[in-house]
Amino acid sequence: MLYPVAMPEKLVLVDGSSYLHRAYNALPELTGPAGQPTGAVYGVVNMLRSLLRQEKPDRFAVIFDARGKTFRHEMFPDYKAHRPPTPPDLRAQVDALFRVIKAFGYPLLQVGGVEADDVIGTLAHRGAQHGFAVVISTCDKDMTQLLAERITMTDTMKGEKVDAAAVMKKFGVAPGQVADFLALTGDTSDNIPGVRGVGPKTAAKWLAEYGTLDGVIENADKVKGKAGETLRATAPTLPLYLELTTIRRDVELDTEPDALTMRDPDTDALRALYEEFGFTSWLRNLGHPAAAADGDGAAGSAADTAAAAAAEPAAAHPGYRLILTRETLQEWLDKLQAADDFAFDTETTGLDYMHAEIVGLSFAVGEGEAAYLPLAHDYEGAPAQLPREETLGQLRPLLESAKHGKIGHNLKYDREVLVNHGIHLDGIRHDSMLESYVYNSVAARHDLAGLCEKYLGVRATRYEDIAGKGVKQKPFNRVALRTACDYAAADADLSLRLHRFLQPRLERESGPASVYRDIEMPLLPVLADIERKGVLIAPEPLKRQSAELSDGMEEISRQAFELAGREFNMDSPKQIQEILFEEAGLPVTRKTPKGQPSTAEDVLQELAVDYELPRAILEFRSLSKLKSTYTDKLPAMTDAASGRVHTCYHQAVTATGRLSSSDPNLQNIPVRTAQGRRIRRAFIAPDGCQLIAADYSQIEMRIMAHLSRDKNLLKVFERGGDIHTATAAEVFSVKPDKVAPDQRRIAKAINFGLIYGMSAFGLAKQLGLARGAAQEYVNAYFARYPGVESYMERTRKEARERGYVETIFGRRLYLPEINAKNVHRRRYAERTAINAPMQGSAADIIKRAMTDLHAWLKRKGKGAAIIMQVHDELVLEAAQDRVEEVITQCRKRMSAAADLAVPLTVDAAAADNWDEAH
Repeated sequence: MLYPVAMPEKLVLVDGSSYLHRAYNALPELTGPAGQPTGAVYGVVNMLRSLLRQEKPDRFAVIFDARGKTFRHEMFPDYKAHRPPTPPDLRAQVDALFRVIKAFGYPLLQVGGVEADDVIGTLAHRGAQHGFAVVISTCDKDMTQLLAERITMTDTMKGEKVDAAAVMKKFGVAPGQVADFLALTGDTSDNIPGVRGVGPKTAAKWLAEYGTLDGVIENADKVKGKAGETLRATAPTLPLYLELTTIRRDVELDTEPDALTMRDPDTDALRALYEEFGFTSWLRNLGHPAAAADGDGAAGSAADTAAAAAAEPAAAHPGYRLILTRETLQEWLDKLQAADDFAFDTETTGLDYMHAEIVGLSFAVGEGEAAYLPLAHDYEGAPAQLPREETLGQLRPLLESAKHGKIGHNLKYDREVLVNHGIHLDGIRHDSMLESYVYNSVAARHDLAGLCEKYLGVRATRYEDIAGKGVKQKPFNRVALRTACDYAAADADLSLRLHRFLQPRLERESGPASVYRDIEMPLLPVLADIERKGVLIAPEPLKRQSAELSDGMEEISRQAFELAGREFNMDSPKQIQEILFEEAGLPVTRKTPKGQPSTAEDVLQELAVDYELPRAILEFRSLSKLKSTYTDKLPAMTDAASGRVHTCYHQAVTATGRLSSSDPNLQNIPVRTAQGRRIRRAFIAPDGCQLIAADYSQIEMRIMAHLSRDKNLLKVFERGGDIHTATAAEVFSVKPDKVAPDQRRIAKAINFGLIYGMSAFGLAKQLGLARGAAQEYVNAYFARYPGVESYMERTRKEARERGYVETIFGRRLYLPEINAKNVHRRRYAERTAINAPMQGSAADIIKRAMTDLHAWLKRKGKGAAIIMQVHDELVLEAAQDRVEEVITQCRKRMSAAADLAVPLTVDAAAADNWDEAH
């Protein structure tokens, strides 16, 4: 089954106003039975259909401009003043189009006082923050300023993806500079003057040299000739033009990205609308999803509309067999026994590995030679199937055989589901998800369907294509057997084909091949065991903490109300804005694009230095987040059967090789605040046991010493000194025992900042220093540790030449932007090049340690187990009489996980809860 592998959900935002005008101008005039114009309606709906088939979004919305003026008209009365009025025949179609879009079940948004661009900008920004992969569909060049790591754009009319490279090619600037660019050149469509006589080439040149519009204004005196004179004359109004060209990302909305779900169409309403507008072919095809494939039919549901034309018939292969008899089962058992290895997949009742049950299994022994064994399809009229437990009993020897190799995609999940039926999968030989991940971690999302399209040129059918989406999605046991067979057998077939494509390419390079063979594959069963073990949570302390947080929030609210002189909604930016700036008269340090005082968190933090009220608001927000994210949520995640919380670890998500986790995300449990540490205190050991926390000490700094071979850095670690104190002593020219806390804090920021590629400018901003002072610290650091600077220069050079960097063990991180012409993209790639070998090597080391330690624990029998992995730390649970032995082995095996030029130091301790074990 093509289960999601911790991939981000997709949010597609449609610029409806752009669609409307393009459809109106591009299509011939069409009229309905009453003579009413219908061409724009027809065109927009077809464009939306095409987009849905192409993108298959999880969340979706169509956004239109609201009627009336916007804040930009208030700022600049001539804004769009020259635009002619909307043609009457276009205006007449707007309401009709809205009715059709709503009947299809698509979310439709209009917000007064702002433009559709601003609503899209806000939803895109929030969606990216919430982990969505955001796609903006528009023809509007202004929108390119929104492009970011999780935000992409597709050109509505051309059907082409627009990325940062396309923006650079078109304008000569990066996406983040588009608003500045338009402020300089002007925007004739919006009647923004810009700098008279300055064209795209000049504007791009200025921005390449000075970075931002502010930088251009600051350096206006350096610009010679007529252009310089005009620039200096226009400089006072350029900030206004920038506000006009900047798309807002902070519009107050009544909805969030999560809520933008597509409903099933109202077929009765669509039928009436098609009759009204004379869309006869759509009317004939209404209710037939396949009709959407040719762009001239209405689908029976929003999910069908998105999926109808998504796949080539790769699954409808004549070699796919449906196993319904004992004779056919025996035939396939004989094939599997005789095969050197075979691909294998499970179809289940759900995604929760602790409780999912098997609905069927699929197998493949060669390209196109695959079968599906249904065991629990129970829809009305389903054909008789072989009894599940008896049949699984026949399969058990094969599945538990170490000599019969198994191939699959995300086999960790299949392994865990089989445990629910008493089968312990062995012989896991290859996982195509991990092969893809090690082959190139940044080239794809590593889901089976996406990889098949990328590497095999096959569009695999996705689960939602056969089962629907959202609340209407049916479980696999309700899918018709023939459909289920074509889909499930394809899973096994394509996993095998993908493996055969990737393996020889992976084996060509010794480093990546070793990472896959010696690190990632051995780790798969280790993570499965850790997940199933779970961790014990004490719910009562968390519930008490939640109650205390509620009380604290209430008390802070009361104090804030007293400071403000009245009650207000602590969660409302608008009301906070009124209280702080209109009523309390606090200084306005930054404004929103609408010209209102900003209440962003960094603004409040700045104000909180001198004022109590913003300090109270920030504290309220902090407590609220702890409560909703952790203290309320963790007790509810306790599994009823095991009494423990079971996370899911993901091997193929982060670019550098680090593990991530979800449900819950253990990597983000706070530790720096007292309230955060209380949450860790609720992670407890059962009676008769203790928790052991074993953590690498400054591992990335040690890896830097190993890679750079800097003599002074090596000496610090060889002598067992504190690297931050040693750095402070060197930078500030004092003896180590005379280093002040503030000096050590600055040294720590330098140490970690540099390994993350931070510049002196970034360091100054982080520490609140003048840039010159920060540069002096950096210079002093490199003077003392010249090997580090040499390593950085060497790494950048090698990355530019090879296009990738490697960890100590040969894991590669490809850097497609390392030679980009755009300075911002190139510098980001260079920072990544410096950090990735350290972060990736740290990930490799702890993975090697986990595998070795897990093997030792298995050999030694019951009484101890790894229960969590968080960043550079392993958490174990051990019986009281084994604690000292396990701590000794943790230190020994974790320290031996890599042979570095400096010792790998491990801090390990035991206690009754996670916090106290530190």
